[in-house]
Amino acid sequence: MRNGIQRTFLISLFFSLLCLSASAWSSSLVKESKVQNFIDQMVSKHGFNRDELEKLFSQVKIKQKILDAISRPAEKSKPWYEYRNIFLTPRRIKHGIKFWKENRQVIDYAHKVYGVAPEIIVAIIGVETFYGTRQGSYRVMDALSTLGFKYPKRSQFFLGELEYFLLMSKEQGFDPLSKKGSYAGAMGMGQFIPSSYQSYAIDFDGDGIKNIWSNKADAIGSVANYFKRHGWQKDQPVADKVSLSKDSSLSPKDACKRSCKPKQTVADFKHKGVTGELSVSDKTKAILLALKQKTGMEYWLGYNNFYAISRYNHSTLYSMAVYQLSQEIKKEFEKSEN
Repeated sequence: MRNGIQRTFLISLFFSLLCLSASAWSSSLVKESKVQNFIDQMVSKHGFNRDELEKLFSQVKIKQKILDAISRPAEKSKPWYEYRNIFLTPRRIKHGIKFWKENRQVIDYAHKVYGVAPEIIVAIIGVETFYGTRQGSYRVMDALSTLGFKYPKRSQFFLGELEYFLLMSKEQGFDPLSKKGSYAGAMGMGQFIPSSYQSYAIDFDGDGIKNIWSNKADAIGSVANYFKRHGWQKDQPVADKVSLSKDSSLSPKDACKRSCKPKQTVADFKHKGVTGELSVSDKTKAILLALKQKTGMEYWLGYNNFYAISRYNHSTLYSMAVYQLSQEIKKEFEKSEN
């Protein structure tokens, strides 16, 4: 009995100290030189009020979970056959068809204006936020501050995003602590980081507000605009599944691992032993993709539009998941229309 009481006391003491530590970390953050330097910059460069910024940063919470998450992204830790199963599920396909049908008019208009395939727009929003239903549980202010001040590896990048985010809050008049997003500070249905919001988010329904959080028209138009601005080519293929001949000079080490701009031609790859029925001419530029299946490697050639997808997330696994999900949604959507 005594051991049980002692154990309960120790557990309570541990969590009390943990909460106290987290509280102290947050309240002392504003006093750190890095934070003060950032505040100095926002005051001198953009005319922010120092007292307001100090009050804001005194309420910011540094999250260890955010630092843990960015250190082990799924794109690096999982082979393709496991990563694929996260996104290509019957439920995600079913809800993709529903999202497409409910927003058909806007999606068709986005296709007309920007040339981006409807199924790609749907798949991106499906992968990012399950069609707007999972936009993230972290306060954007906490995420960007945690990574900007406590993640030296990419501190400069995230401090830049924090600057953009505070400028957004000033321009639009919202409380910086009110917005939630991913552990990396991505926001809305399409998960735009603040700099992407500033560059690519659009007011697609003409109401005077660029609302990518709850306005599906703006979210859809913004995703389409992002792809168009990153080189999406209308009605052009994304990728083709291929094989390597027995005497091929290629191997998995020759495949693209991150976002790679196509430089070699299909003819070059054929000369090196790539075989298969392709949807493009020999002059088309491509990259080789090698995806690990349980029984061996699966090979694809990715074209310009695959590269455009990879500008959204540089992982080739991510880009292939978006593409394959888009094809499954399109197939089932067309079936339901007949």
